[in-house]
Amino acid sequence: MGTDAAPILDPDTYRTAVPHDLLRTLRAESAVRWVDEPDGPGFWAVLRHAEVRHVLRSPDVYSSQLGATQIRDPAPEALTYVRRMMLNQDPPDHNRLRGLLTRAFTPRAIARLTDRIDGWARELVGRIDGETDFAKDVAADLPLLTLAEVFGVPAEDRWLMFDWSNRVIGFQDDEYAVSDTPGAASSELAQRALRLRPKPDADGRMPDPRTRAGMPDLYAYAHDLGEVKRHSPGDDVMSTLMSHVDDEGGRVSIEEFENLFWLFSVAGNETLRNGIPGGMIALMSHVDSYRALRATGLVDQAVEEMLRWWTPVMHFRRTATVDTELAGTPIAAGSKVVVWFSSANRDERVFRDPDTFDITRTAGEHLSFGHGPHFCLGAHLARVQLRAMFRAVLDLPGRLTFAGEPVRLRSNFQNGIKSLPVTLVDW
Repeated sequence: MGTDAAPILDPDTYRTAVPHDLLRTLRAESAVRWVDEPDGPGFWAVLRHAEVRHVLRSPDVYSSQLGATQIRDPAPEALTYVRRMMLNQDPPDHNRLRGLLTRAFTPRAIARLTDRIDGWARELVGRIDGETDFAKDVAADLPLLTLAEVFGVPAEDRWLMFDWSNRVIGFQDDEYAVSDTPGAASSELAQRALRLRPKPDADGRMPDPRTRAGMPDLYAYAHDLGEVKRHSPGDDVMSTLMSHVDDEGGRVSIEEFENLFWLFSVAGNETLRNGIPGGMIALMSHVDSYRALRATGLVDQAVEEMLRWWTPVMHFRRTATVDTELAGTPIAAGSKVVVWFSSANRDERVFRDPDTFDITRTAGEHLSFGHGPHFCLGAHLARVQLRAMFRAVLDLPGRLTFAGEPVRLRSNFQNGIKSLPVTLVDW
């Protein structure tokens, strides 16, 4: 029967740490493992690197669109809406929107963003004075500043993206699920959207944030912002996107813009918001590597190892379109197939001493940005932010060390850090 795999699904497991020992055992037993769901039909967890890559590059057999990309099945009334998101599309629909986005991220736009990201990173690291919460006071703002620049969002509205991503990614965590981060000031667009913000029910729970009905404030803001970008474009990336025409003469619709805004505000924010503290934890937990990085300056290589060792996004789902077989395991059409990145990124078949944080490791094999047609569109921008942040950290007059226990997000999806107390000490 094998080892019990249920803990990898339980969000409470991750309050302490990612269960790497259990994942190693399961991975040794088989590449593909059945996991029962308390409130669903169960799914196949794909645990080894080669099989994860195979699933991700085979959208004709393992679909993002059939059942979307989260383990829990969307409500039937929400599935039609969820399938319109680029994240949950298969080729060829996925190719059209991705192509338009790729064209919008012009070399000039990326160069301008890179310069600004470097400056923001240094300003944020400059906030460290005595005991500081690195997760909240340093790491959280860099992706918000970057995304606000990409979308042309007014600076005073950045806190809204923080609130929205809390609600979506933290739906399994009681603290984040009812996030109500106050903003010092907000634009007229934000004030209109906030009037639609849902209130907690009698049990203190918000509506399901992974549905359109659960995030009416986000969609109202995105709708109005999309209209502004179409009719009064600026020099931001999304204004460029809204002006582009695809190969068939079509443009990005306002509905598509709304869904892209949801995707970037949540996925583009959370991966970095958790990846940056994860990288800092890696350095502070491996002081010899921290010192070696300062001596060598191999920041690009170290960032790739941080992404592998921490793995901010732990899994994504596909749905089998036909009866098939994976690593000798028969998989029926309609079955959920979940690729487990936090297991694949420590697969002994690919990575020597995979549990060791090694900044000299050859980069390029980790799957933290996915693989195949859904390889993360924001991977380059994410790397720019990580490199800028850790270059700024290395320029501090001392090294950062733990000033308290990190507080982890209750989530089986994001390897999240809610609080990371640090302080500066001598080398």
